[in-house]
Amino acid sequence: MSDPLSLPRAIDHLVLPIVDLDTSRERLGRLGFTVAADARHPFGTENACVFFSDDTYLEPLAVGSREDCLEAARTGNVFVARDQAFRFRRGEGLSAIVVKTEGAAADDADYRVQGLSGGEIVEFARQFRFPDGRTAEGAFKLAFAADLRAPDFFAFACERVNPLPTDRGALLVHANGAAGLARVVLVEENPSDFQYLLETVLRQRDIAAHSFGLSIATANATVEVLTPDGFLAHYGLKPTLAERGLIGAAVVVSVGDLGVTEACLAANGVLHHKIGARLVVAPEKGQGVTFAFEELK
Repeated sequence: MSDPLSLPRAIDHLVLPIVDLDTSRERLGRLGFTVAADARHPFGTENACVFFSDDTYLEPLAVGSREDCLEAARTGNVFVARDQAFRFRRGEGLSAIVVKTEGAAADDADYRVQGLSGGEIVEFARQFRFPDGRTAEGAFKLAFAADLRAPDFFAFACERVNPLPTDRGALLVHANGAAGLARVVLVEENPSDFQYLLETVLRQRDIAAHSFGLSIATANATVEVLTPDGFLAHYGLKPTLAERGLIGAAVVVSVGDLGVTEACLAANGVLHHKIGARLVVAPEKGQGVTFAFEELK
């Protein structure tokens, strides 16, 4: 039997801190996404997620109760503490990559051995409401990995202790044709400085290096770490970098027909540009990070 820690991981979701859910819902709706109902975590944060048919999702994250968040951070909740720090330093953006796991405790132990632990495991449960009125409770266990040189980025392994139903019906249908997560793009002046962190979290030692950075294939998507020049070349935008460290720069979504996506953006008055074979939308309030769309091959 193979060691589960040796298998390449699949991305579960991405954490996108935003100022408030109403603004994010309006903006993501204009981008053509179907957004789920608001949901509250027991430690004060709240989200309104975008789910894809490939079993990945985006988690726009806001502060629902400042008092609960401050208390959670004070008592050691790493998820909330990192979110609070990110908001203070950057406001909105992409703060974390989350990978799927069947054993958060084993991941936590491994992160500690590797010197990459981000803090204590967090366990919680929350209610989920479906468009048809059904409700379900999901329970989760999170193990955190981080590098002190990258204060604006972290990662964690998410074990679905009590998984939510995967049949999310209308929530998986998006006007822009979104089918799943294609890639996650991070930016850093010297991408190889953070190769070990990503290798450990993604369980992938096969790294493709190129003149603009690194490309890492996960079980279901690609993680890229590009130099600022590489990001400009690939996405036509200049990232804002105040200092060294990994920065979440772009979410790239796969779509069935790029023409449908372009028509949707145009109809909703969303400014975008085309570079190579992808459509790119620069960051706006409620979106927080660059979004790009690529056609499924």
